[in-house]
Amino acid sequence: MSILFECDYKGRRYAGIGIPEAGKPHTLYAVEDGELLAAVVASGERDLVEHVGSRPETVSVSAGDPELRFLPPLLPTSTNNSLVNGFMGTHRSKFDRAPEPDEPFTPPNYYIKGFGSWLRMPGEPLTTPADPIWLLEEPEVVLVYVNDDEGNPHYAGYTFGNDLNDIGLHLENRWAWTPYAKLCETSVTPWLFLGAAPRTATGRVSVERGGETVWQGDFSCGADSIFHRFPDMTDYLFSYPMLRRPGLVNYLFLGADKATYHDGFRIDDGDRMVIDVASHGVVLDNTVRYDRRQAAPLAGTAAS
Repeated sequence: MSILFECDYKGRRYAGIGIPEAGKPHTLYAVEDGELLAAVVASGERDLVEHVGSRPETVSVSAGDPELRFLPPLLPTSTNNSLVNGFMGTHRSKFDRAPEPDEPFTPPNYYIKGFGSWLRMPGEPLTTPADPIWLLEEPEVVLVYVNDDEGNPHYAGYTFGNDLNDIGLHLENRWAWTPYAKLCETSVTPWLFLGAAPRTATGRVSVERGGETVWQGDFSCGADSIFHRFPDMTDYLFSYPMLRRPGLVNYLFLGADKATYHDGFRIDDGDRMVIDVASHGVVLDNTVRYDRRQAAPLAGTAAS
């Protein structure tokens, strides 16, 4: 399984092959912003490793170097022409039956989270509103697509994310308040796994409070755990022209298994969520931060 990543090192954009090991040197290849996007469109995800490995300018760094900053996969930092969005209620664990082999496709609920620049990396805090009702972590497969100049989507690969959201607010009014419930920061791993979306992706979530583990639970987020078929989901979504805007990078979250909320556990301010995707050897950890700052009144909106 081939894995790529992009990063910023001393103000220069680089790409790497494989996942760096702590304390060991790792080769980075200098690339331009958007270079790998063009390579996906030109040749597909299978030639990305060869493209990166052929770059002449290299540097060797350690994964712990303080000047090394990882980026979300293929994030277009100069244009921010990118979208974070996804599906809800997709997992078989949330249905009371198994799908029929030839069952007609019914699209699951959908949401738009925000821009790709809003994504956070492992180790970074995830900011939420100051008074969430009941926060829920959501370990998910994230598909990454790049649209060409004509708006045709090209699959680049997949990564893993945590769609932190306020499920308590969602449940108070499923039809009106879900967009507000999703207004919490979201994280992804920087690793782009090349190849088809996984049939099996499993691991364990831990929540730490004050340095101690206060909740643990297993999860599954691969295709075998999802009620809907991946091609049906993506074909339906990209039938909408707005998601086929030229140059758009699309981070598509595919939904989550049951987790802390379904076990009656409440995530609190300062808790550290650790998502260990054991099947793929990657870990995504983030600390919850309530944003308690008072917003200043907006000019020009006061009633006369």
